[in-house]
Amino acid sequence: MPEFITFCRNVFVPVTNICRNECGYCTFRRAPEHPQARLMTREEIIPVLAEGRKAGCTEVLFTFGEYAEEVPGYRKLLSDIGFSSTVEYVADLCMNAIDIGLLPHTNAGILNYTELETLKPLNASMGLMLETTADVGAHANSPGKEPSRRLKTMSYAGELQIPFTTGILVGIGETLDDRINSLQSIAELHEKYGHIQEVIIQNFMPKPDTPMADCPPPTDEEMMQTVLIAGEILPKDIAIQVAPNLTDPYILTQCGASDLGGISPTTIDWINPEANWPDLDRLRQMVRGIDLRERLPIYPQYIKKKWYSDQLEGLILYFSDEEGYRKA
Repeated sequence: MPEFITFCRNVFVPVTNICRNECGYCTFRRAPEHPQARLMTREEIIPVLAEGRKAGCTEVLFTFGEYAEEVPGYRKLLSDIGFSSTVEYVADLCMNAIDIGLLPHTNAGILNYTELETLKPLNASMGLMLETTADVGAHANSPGKEPSRRLKTMSYAGELQIPFTTGILVGIGETLDDRINSLQSIAELHEKYGHIQEVIIQNFMPKPDTPMADCPPPTDEEMMQTVLIAGEILPKDIAIQVAPNLTDPYILTQCGASDLGGISPTTIDWINPEANWPDLDRLRQMVRGIDLRERLPIYPQYIKKKWYSDQLEGLILYFSDEEGYRKA
């Protein structure tokens, strides 16, 4: 049993749900002509940030569809609010978040070196799910899910010394060998750059009205096996994260999981909107007496290494204790 399990309080902002990928399991993506397609305006986002800060959050998770600029009609939405790219817009939103008192964590899909370099000083950490190194049918219409391109973005983040989150998605058509290969690829990147702070082991959940609606999710045994394998393959300074709104976190902590990710007191999980976040009291019940310890979106070892910009230093030092966790 671990001495404690970490988590982070965050606010989840889905900047746009327009995306060039068409993954077989996704209900987040919307085509521009869909009535629920949206690009959130600053006027919509600022109150969400303020509410999250008031509720005690330290992190804002900015997520959005990958390279929506390739989708017809999206560039006009951007130009209507005065921006030429989503990265440019999100960089501006990151500055708003910092002013309000939140540490940004951006998960944008694949990015090039210049885009990562633009966002680095404005983000305490960043992320990109590898998902799998396998060629699976679920990604047939998703150019951004090509494993080599995702690994390239992760290597750019390493070169730039960005504290980074990645992970694998279990149950989307990959084999056990594929999971092992994916985890080995992540471990190799970390051994080269030292920038992977956490790896998410996330279970696929079938959703209505998707091509994979009738596919079964992974069993508890498969998830336990994958967490155990991750503990054997990944360097010990990488946290293994599981999602407490998607699975039983206790059985996975017994297999080596040590983090429960971002828990939002004010916003839903926009990727899995049917799965409510547990509140802190429920989270304590779920882990059956294991101590919970709150962290920031940047892990303690990277605070000690000062892998953050001058723009973020004040907030990080304000929020963190001498060990690098959330100050009581």
